[in-house]
Amino acid sequence: MSAQTIRKQQQDVVDSAIASISHIATLPEITLKIIELVEDPTSTAQDLHNVIARDPALCSRILKVVNSAFYGLPRQIGSINRAIVLLGLNAVKNIAIATSLNKLFKGGDLCPHFSARDLWTHSIATAACSKLVSDNLRLNLPDEAFLAGLIHDIGIMVEMQAMRSELAEVFAQLGINAEGMPQRNMLEVEREVLGADHQAFGAALCETWKFPKSFGYVTGHHHDPMTLPESSRLLSMVVYVADHIAGESGFGFRADLQNVVISPDILAELRLNLEQVNQIREALPQVIDDVEATFAVEH
Repeated sequence: MSAQTIRKQQQDVVDSAIASISHIATLPEITLKIIELVEDPTSTAQDLHNVIARDPALCSRILKVVNSAFYGLPRQIGSINRAIVLLGLNAVKNIAIATSLNKLFKGGDLCPHFSARDLWTHSIATAACSKLVSDNLRLNLPDEAFLAGLIHDIGIMVEMQAMRSELAEVFAQLGINAEGMPQRNMLEVEREVLGADHQAFGAALCETWKFPKSFGYVTGHHHDPMTLPESSRLLSMVVYVADHIAGESGFGFRADLQNVVISPDILAELRLNLEQVNQIREALPQVIDDVEATFAVEH
């Protein structure tokens, strides 16, 4: 079978899965409007305020996040307008997206080695760690890094919603030990059982949501960021590092990592040394509780 035929078959599987969960995998209209506004260079803070003000629930959620320990602002913020001015349009957009994701992180326990709750815990940990990596490297990408970490494994939730029994078979074939370590490579098993891996499903969902390309690169290449063009791999490398640190630290799901050794090539390209990695690892537990409480999923 030619490589082109295999790619076509994989794309058909992915397209079918995304179509089958369209009722779930649709971001709220107001979130889509916020994304559209923020991506428009002519938009203003007032335009964003006018949209958010129509949704009291989203207003209160954004204020909860802004006033959380995660942001650590010196005083309580009582108005959306003030929140937008302090955080910027892009940060508010990412908060709106993050608070819209809880529909996808539902479904309870699939099998002894996987539950939506464990994946959410890992996603929260990776999001917090991605922000820590960004801050440590002074990349000035704290909100993008956080959201990228939060959604990096969203393809697994596509699989859970669209191919539940087949995903259970994937976990059965992984040979997961008592420490949660798989004996086989999850991406390879996914391709065998499902016809595509969670990176492909995640990238397709980001395209459906019309997210910026950088998020599609993260969901589609967080296991292999070095395969991306050099100009497109920064955010994916940050999430790759965060994913491994979160997995090593034992926060939730980790069955897609056969080991937690961070590639020396990625560390070198990020100019991240082992001392910095240790600092990030030590800081991570302190922020997990705050972040999880702030972005709690409604079950």
